[in-house]
Amino acid sequence: MRQSFATEVKNNLSRELYPKACCRTAELSALLRMGATLTLSTGRAMGLSFVTENAAIARKAIMLLKGLGGVYTEVSMIRARRLLKNNTYNVRVMPAPEVSELLDRLGLMRGMGRLREPEEDMELLEKDCCKYAYLRGAFLGGGSVNRPEASYHLELVTENQAMASFLLRILQALDYPARMTDRKDRYIVYIKDSESIIDFLAALGAEKAADDVEAARNLKEVRNQVNRIVNCETANVSKAVEAAGREIAAIHTLEAAGMLDELDELLRETVEARLAHPEATRAELGRILSISKSGLSHRLRRLQALAQTYREY
Repeated sequence: MRQSFATEVKNNLSRELYPKACCRTAELSALLRMGATLTLSTGRAMGLSFVTENAAIARKAIMLLKGLGGVYTEVSMIRARRLLKNNTYNVRVMPAPEVSELLDRLGLMRGMGRLREPEEDMELLEKDCCKYAYLRGAFLGGGSVNRPEASYHLELVTENQAMASFLLRILQALDYPARMTDRKDRYIVYIKDSESIIDFLAALGAEKAADDVEAARNLKEVRNQVNRIVNCETANVSKAVEAAGREIAAIHTLEAAGMLDELDELLRETVEARLAHPEATRAELGRILSISKSGLSHRLRRLQALAQTYREY
């Protein structure tokens, strides 16, 4: 089964590690906020459980956690029981006193005190590079982006309204035209501008995905331009056919009234040219008669006016 475009992007991003420790911390902090829950042992020691359907993201979470050191992790897989459903991977940080220090370093909790609100993560995001790392973690944990051939849409989805509001704040601070909405019990921060989606993907490190979106956008623009030209030409042809039909009808009216022989030489010449070339546009007919388009239009209006006079009688 073909992977979704979003899955391809996440798989590529999951292979990359930021060289700076501050960026790795910011990325892990957002990733855990998007998909982790706290656990408690019988001895009140804290642990973490992070659930994802993407094996590459599970491996990435483990690498980032091991990079901080001091905690023991394990991963388990739950096989999907239904067709076309993904397996689920549960990355667990086993309960231990050291987990409190980990949560403190990630900005999720202060010691054994209260859980911190997402807004307080701004302490981790003094640099723009850390802001983008945080957004990458959020995308890995709850992001999606449409395949380039479809409509332009990138979103970050979370069940935490405060987290969604904070992500919106970061995106807008970085000049992305992001908006926020809700769907049932989920909050969605989204971008629909193609240029912004391209820039966002590139900033996260997904250059190939950004190139794919840009290539698809350019192809769409070319197709739209071709369609506009074809539609314009079709409309012009339709107008030319309708105009020629009215002119030939006027000539037949004059013919039925026996008036063609009474026309002056220029009008008779025009009548003969139009009947000989019924499909010609006025511009083409003007070239055949070696007169300007405006001069031809004047003659044709005279013919139609004469025909109208005989219709009225």
